[in-house]
Amino acid sequence: MKNISLENITKTYGEKELFKQINFTIGENDRVGLIGVNGTGKSSLLKIVAGIDLPDAGEIIAPKDYSVSYAEQEPKLDEQLTILEQVFAGDSPLLVLLREYEQALIALNEHPEHSEVQEHLFQLQKKLDANNGWEASTNAKTILTKLGIVDFEKKVGELSGGQKKRVALAQTLIQDSDLLILDEPTNHLDHESVQWLEEYLTRYRGAILLVTHDRYFLDRVTNRMFELDAAQLYSYKGNYGAFLEAKAVREENEAAVIDKQRNLYRRELEWMRRGAKARTTKQKARIDRFDQLDEKLTNVTSSEKLDMSLSGSRLGKQVFELKSATKYYGDLAILKNYDLLVKPGDRLGIIGQNGTGKTTFLNILAGNLPLDQGERIIGQTVKIAYYTQESEEMDESKRVIEYLKEAAEVIETTDGKTISAAQMLERFLFPPYMHGTLIRKLSGGEKRRLYLLKILMTSPNVLLLDEPTNNLDTQTLTVLEDYLESFAGVVITVSHDRYFLDKVATQLLVLQGNGEITSYYGNYSEYLEKSKQVSSKKAEEKKIVEVKEESKPKKKKLSYNEAREWEQIDDKMEAIESRLKEIDEDMNNIGSDFEKAQQLMDEQKKLNHDLEYLIERWSYLSEWADA
Repeated sequence: MKNISLENITKTYGEKELFKQINFTIGENDRVGLIGVNGTGKSSLLKIVAGIDLPDAGEIIAPKDYSVSYAEQEPKLDEQLTILEQVFAGDSPLLVLLREYEQALIALNEHPEHSEVQEHLFQLQKKLDANNGWEASTNAKTILTKLGIVDFEKKVGELSGGQKKRVALAQTLIQDSDLLILDEPTNHLDHESVQWLEEYLTRYRGAILLVTHDRYFLDRVTNRMFELDAAQLYSYKGNYGAFLEAKAVREENEAAVIDKQRNLYRRELEWMRRGAKARTTKQKARIDRFDQLDEKLTNVTSSEKLDMSLSGSRLGKQVFELKSATKYYGDLAILKNYDLLVKPGDRLGIIGQNGTGKTTFLNILAGNLPLDQGERIIGQTVKIAYYTQESEEMDESKRVIEYLKEAAEVIETTDGKTISAAQMLERFLFPPYMHGTLIRKLSGGEKRRLYLLKILMTSPNVLLLDEPTNNLDTQTLTVLEDYLESFAGVVITVSHDRYFLDKVATQLLVLQGNGEITSYYGNYSEYLEKSKQVSSKKAEEKKIVEVKEESKPKKKKLSYNEAREWEQIDDKMEAIESRLKEIDEDMNNIGSDFEKAQQLMDEQKKLNHDLEYLIERWSYLSEWADA
């Protein structure tokens, strides 16, 4: 069996220790989901396993021929290449062979009479035949199509960020490695692409290590879970659901240990306050143990739930209304004479294929983009907080608590109590020791979490969220979902995350494209199930129509021309089969005469096509000839 093992791996980032002496092994059939709060080092660990980065200490053990493919969250692509060239730009032997073949075709086109070029191409064709190379080429195009990329000759530099991510994902998937590493693979994918990827990964022959915020995806793909927490790695058997159960048990056990440590701490604190002095070795050791206990308990994050029923600003009866709204983005219709009434308490999810204008729609509601025609009406009491896909500019010389207090020092709950900025930071997974940290020392994900918290601290009554799950970890999403559950205002979110939409949205606005928008009352999973039923019904109706057409009365006998065709068809088929045998013999004895080989291959292809047609005609004619 091919395994990869990491032993005593340690990694620090600046002053922060990401993980310390962690150990794990990934076996051949393992499908491992890696989770942890933003900033715990998930992407750093992926890069170490992929061989892109080195640990500060520790050892990676794997066979010499062990191959790893890695799809980064922010891929680095060559913008001068076409999409297909980029997909074939990997280092696996098969991809190298495919690139050589493409280059040989170009050389032959430039020097068609050159015998060495002809011979080189002929040898590459034989190698591709032996290594199923043609299947790999077809597979690459299939994967790209399933991921929503259809123009294979388009330059990478002309693609959007999301399209580049999908091209990089396709490049990784076709390499057939021993270990496939994926960092947020479902970002920028619509539901159909995510569903296809789930099925593809269940058939993947090697091991998988992935980071994703999509909890349904984790549940369906993984059979092991790794959690990075407080510089340690915890391993769990089973999928995401099994992980949640096992983690709850672990935290209960840890809570019991911490309670014992707190009792010990109180006793030791009394002893210290009585004026303990390190006069003896035993006393010195006891003081050292107290210091260690003090440090350990200082770094414990409270797991108690904070009341998230925040009062927010008062919201009147009028929120948003669109009347005969029309908006074009270039030639693309986003809205066409569209009417919408948003009421207090609404929970709207905006879904649709990539490129249908979901973010543009949010920007119209936020007042950031004007309508081409129609009217946008907003209530006088509406106070919007808009979480965009791009964070605001942060003064990175400020400390975390200082930045948050720019929005508010305290906020009120619905029952009149106050919650401080420090308490909100803890609730959003910033432990007390991080409150004084400079923003420049935070990871990208931690900055996104801080930005989200800041807009929530402004006491909004309307929340606009644009793909909030893209850069947030699963734990932060759980906290956000808890917040939204008790949020008294309106929530309108664009998301492709099925789990998040099921928890947050009770009504969907479905952007169909070309300005057409339909509404669905219910959650996202119900919508998908209904869409599936509708598709199946349409397919069944089409099948019934086809069967009815086939069952129409047919003629009873052959026409005069068909009778003549029937008399000659056996001789024609025999002649073609005889010529195909001759071509096979000639191909075996042709040597390096590439031009002659090409002529024979062209003739062979045409004759096979003719033979297939004659076989179909023979089947049809024989039915009526016998009658």
